[in-house]
Amino acid sequence: MSVEGPRLVGLIGHPVGHSRSPVMQQAAFDALGIAARYELWDTPAESLPERVAALRSGRMLGANVTSPHKTAVIALLDAVAPDALRYATAVNTIIVEQGENGPRLVGHNTDLSAIRRVLYERSAWDGGRRMLVLGAGGAAQAALAAALLEGGEVRLAARNTESAHATLEALWRRATRAAPGEPLPAEWSARIVCLTDKRALAAALRETDILVNATPVGTGDPEASPLDPALLRHLPQSAFVFDMVYNPPETALVRAARSAGRRATGGLPMLLYQGADAFTLWTHMSAPLEVMRRALGMEG
Repeated sequence: MSVEGPRLVGLIGHPVGHSRSPVMQQAAFDALGIAARYELWDTPAESLPERVAALRSGRMLGANVTSPHKTAVIALLDAVAPDALRYATAVNTIIVEQGENGPRLVGHNTDLSAIRRVLYERSAWDGGRRMLVLGAGGAAQAALAAALLEGGEVRLAARNTESAHATLEALWRRATRAAPGEPLPAEWSARIVCLTDKRALAAALRETDILVNATPVGTGDPEASPLDPALLRHLPQSAFVFDMVYNPPETALVRAARSAGRRATGGLPMLLYQGADAFTLWTHMSAPLEVMRRALGMEG
């Protein structure tokens, strides 16, 4: 089937106006002479099935998926790569494959590999392997999986403790291959903290080597923080803080952590690495990492 005009790739989420993915991915397409255009596809939940179905048109290379659709999108795909389900029930990249009966949509998760690379490059594990993750969505699942792969101990803090319990239970089942119906052990349930309970949160932070913000709090607001910045004083001095929010490049959480003498980084490196892996999935070509890095305004 002939395709007129550039191939299309987009970001599916709600909202998506803050995203830096278009500038990064378009720079990569242009650098390699690929006739493709990266777009933002703001998609409320009720429009998700229609948006995903549109990927089957001849012009589509695929898509990225962001909050709040990383889990819901799975039911709309033809297949999901095993790695995307082994440690997380979430998809952040969709590729379009040509099958015998037309286009097939296959989901992947590039968040996990990106998180692991960021943590290694920043020597985040040097202080220990006890991780506290803020949030209970798809990004949180990837962070928790990264800790388990390192033999780490995980805790989860969320405003909705029921969601946190479901996320942690799913992770435990995948990690231990628990029998269906077997309840989450008490020692795992004890790892859940309510994000609004400052006393419990302070106690958890005292036993945390890596703090990860996997919530969207701080996106587009340089003063917003997922927790009271004063609580960061409870972290060990060797602790590392990783805020997945990348816009602004330096969030209130990152600033507060550095002011308290803790090592910290924002989410631009993760955006870069997960985007590079997605680019390769769409194009079957090595991503021009330095081009993408420059497009994001990152130092080498």
